[in-house]
Amino acid sequence: MKAKSSLEKCESFGTLLGFAPGGVAIYSADETHIDKTVFKDDAAYRSYVGHEYMGYKWQCVEFARRFLYINYGLVFTDVGMAYEIFSLRILRRVFDEALLPLQAYANGTKRGPQAGALLIWDEGGIFEHTGHVAIITEVLADKVRIVEQNLVEHHLPSGQQWTRELPLSVMDGKYFLYDTYSDTRILGWMIQTDDPTDSLPQPAIAPDLCPIHVAFLPPKDQFDKPWLNESDPIEHAYVMANGHYISKDNPYRYFTMSASAEQELIMASNELHLMYMHATEKVLKDDNLLKNFNVPEILWPRLRLSWQNRRYQMISGRLDFCLDERGLKVYEYNADSASCHTETGLILQKWATQGGLNTGSNPGDGLLDALIDCWKHSDASAFVHIMQDKDAEEDYHARFMQEALKRAGFNSKILCGLDELHWDQFGRLIDADHREVRCVWKTWAWETVLEQLREQNEKQIIALPINTGQPDNQVRLIDVLLRPEVLVFEPLWTVITSSKAILPVLWSMFPQHRYLLDSSYKLSEQLVQEGYAVKPIAGRCGHNIELVNHNRQVLDTTQGQFAQQKNIYQQLWCLPKVDGQYVQVCTFTVGSHYGGACLRSDDSMVIKGESDIQPLWVLNDQMFVPN
Repeated sequence: MKAKSSLEKCESFGTLLGFAPGGVAIYSADETHIDKTVFKDDAAYRSYVGHEYMGYKWQCVEFARRFLYINYGLVFTDVGMAYEIFSLRILRRVFDEALLPLQAYANGTKRGPQAGALLIWDEGGIFEHTGHVAIITEVLADKVRIVEQNLVEHHLPSGQQWTRELPLSVMDGKYFLYDTYSDTRILGWMIQTDDPTDSLPQPAIAPDLCPIHVAFLPPKDQFDKPWLNESDPIEHAYVMANGHYISKDNPYRYFTMSASAEQELIMASNELHLMYMHATEKVLKDDNLLKNFNVPEILWPRLRLSWQNRRYQMISGRLDFCLDERGLKVYEYNADSASCHTETGLILQKWATQGGLNTGSNPGDGLLDALIDCWKHSDASAFVHIMQDKDAEEDYHARFMQEALKRAGFNSKILCGLDELHWDQFGRLIDADHREVRCVWKTWAWETVLEQLREQNEKQIIALPINTGQPDNQVRLIDVLLRPEVLVFEPLWTVITSSKAILPVLWSMFPQHRYLLDSSYKLSEQLVQEGYAVKPIAGRCGHNIELVNHNRQVLDTTQGQFAQQKNIYQQLWCLPKVDGQYVQVCTFTVGSHYGGACLRSDDSMVIKGESDIQPLWVLNDQMFVPN
């Protein structure tokens, strides 16, 4: 929402209005003049420079990120609203993935604004709900010049590289900026510097806005009869696996979180993804670190090539969090073969509609659109083979991703198991339709491939043991996913990011970080005193985990197939118990940015593959904690 004078002539959406310093284009964001044949879906509104996502066309946040990227090679993490930028404290330097400190200075502080700084407005007035961001281009004695997008919708005078001038005053050594609109509030400015003098600390969410609450729909027999559409392939596959249920013990129960907690999850997900990428880079550059990941050495060159060539080609991962009055802590990042997309992006909204839930918002509502956009900007070929194991959950997970691919303009085919694949007379890998396999999205974890590789005697081979034809035509997973000509999603490097072995690396790089838990390859005295979790480095689905408290009592333990794996030790941080259920919040990253959230629960302290996915809804802070 923005104000315009009666003399301003509004230009059509996307019209070039002028240029900022560095030749950065400024475009009209006036959606009253928009060609709906061009901008017909969510993906059409997403702005990219190469593989870097800038934001939504042509909003103020998109311009600010594009300005920093083009002129300085820096980007800030994705945000929902412009005012949220004032809570960020890092920038990413694109060429080497370095994370640089970003300091925030309140309007009225002793450190004055400077050219190139971000200027941030709070939500309110003409910036209702969103806030605003601009770039300071010049600092003069009594004013600053700024450049922005999504406010002025007329052409700039030829050669003018700023949009507005704001009054500046200095009183008692403190700097004050004043807006040209009377109903707005400038929060302050943000500068990339290592010096934190006079800067603001990173804001923390209020403790009473952190916990997960339980709520119940009025029971009106909404779920007594089938409520999913079994003529839809995705919903049919879901019903075959789960029936017409979300949670079998109480179909009317759901959980809520505050809007502030959702914003914290968004910020944490975006920041943690960058931190995990930074740690992945560190591991792949250091043989001594890489040895901790139990990856056969013959695969190391392929791993490093995958990172070099495809570090921006990750589609989607899932971060697992503990969220309660203590704050937010991440347990791990399932960057390789995450699940729960179907429930989050489709089934839970169906549940809400059937149940009559009409308050709050669904934090998974935009997941499918985000996946569609990510595929559109990927390097996937026009035809994608979707490879899944013979598993009921993977049936609907594969179909959901197939829908995203279809809407993104790709053709695809689901391969259930490996039986259909064989080699032709030239040793090429083909399916039953004689279509060569060149691009794959998989539900299988890379760990399955590593297990097949470990079965080989590495001392007897000079290269990866990939078969390209044999009499019985039995194709192994390794023969598909490690073929050089097959482009696989998620990329091979995600085996490092997903491994629990990366947790001690993260802790060493970002010690005492507010989102991280102390983690180590060896059981330290500190962990013994605090309590700890024992986790296999390549474990999945909550298998082979042991929770030990500070009195050395075992609180919970799970069995599974990873008992022979090496372990890491992570600070004990137990899930909160709400309405008899231990609850874990999960967020999805899509194309390196937050894509949605869901909630999983169990009556034990460890979330496992079979644990329930529960409805999670977001309430505004006033509704979540009434006065």
